[in-house]
Amino acid sequence: MSIRVEQLCHIYNEGLPHETKALSDVSFEIKSGIFCGIIGHTGSGKSSLIQHLNGLLKPKSGKIFIDGEEITAEGFPLRNIRRKVGLVFQYPEYQLFEETVLKDVAFGPLNLGFSQEEALEQAKQALELVGLPWEEFGERSPFDLSGGQKRRAAIAGVLAMKPRILILDEPTAGLDPQSHREILAMIRKIQETEGITILLVSHNMRDIAALSDQILVMDQGRIALQGTPKEVFSQGETLRKLGLDLPPAAAFAEELKNKGCALEELPLTIEEAEETILRWLKHKN
Repeated sequence: MSIRVEQLCHIYNEGLPHETKALSDVSFEIKSGIFCGIIGHTGSGKSSLIQHLNGLLKPKSGKIFIDGEEITAEGFPLRNIRRKVGLVFQYPEYQLFEETVLKDVAFGPLNLGFSQEEALEQAKQALELVGLPWEEFGERSPFDLSGGQKRRAAIAGVLAMKPRILILDEPTAGLDPQSHREILAMIRKIQETEGITILLVSHNMRDIAALSDQILVMDQGRIALQGTPKEVFSQGETLRKLGLDLPPAAAFAEELKNKGCALEELPLTIEEAEETILRWLKHKN
């Protein structure tokens, strides 16, 4: 399912002393099935942007098209789009509330009008997808789960609504390294098995580089850069001016270049860096 945004603007507290322009003339397109990373320093407009994509915020001006439908059109039934666009906020486990994991995950589908039988079946499928088999975890209290498991259960609650676009706001924030890796592997598996469009907001450049097909870089409510990971991360000087870092592998390659080791291409992961350096050494010798 595709996303097209045209000249999107949003103003908080319009007409008041604390009026703030959160988004200004934002335009981009994300094709169906793409994994898009969204980066930018705190206050750059990332959260404001993603909340427009399922109608939680209404723009001052501009248009948003989801799968060709203009969701910003007057009178558009936003309930329809919320079936298609799932948004997982930062620390979603704080919203767990039911007595069992299965009931909690089934709450979203029930709220959208699915029958009890349909909601439970979709909840079971979602739990399997996030690596929490319902036979083992379904009847447990969500408050007895580990931090990483709670995060998975909360994401399952969104997946149970069968979205065709999944938006994740800092899904690994506050997790230990092991849980961090598990959540990333789960997100990759979801896209591979479900074929859905995924938007990932993150401050972790390593994660963005490893997962993304496309990157949007935001600064002061605008799109400062956009393109493939290699196109975006090849502009290290511009990114640093925006208060952002390069992925560790790219930063290391940049240091090597400054010392006279001109690698043939920019590596974005440790594995790519290893291969690129070995090729350079072989060619040099």
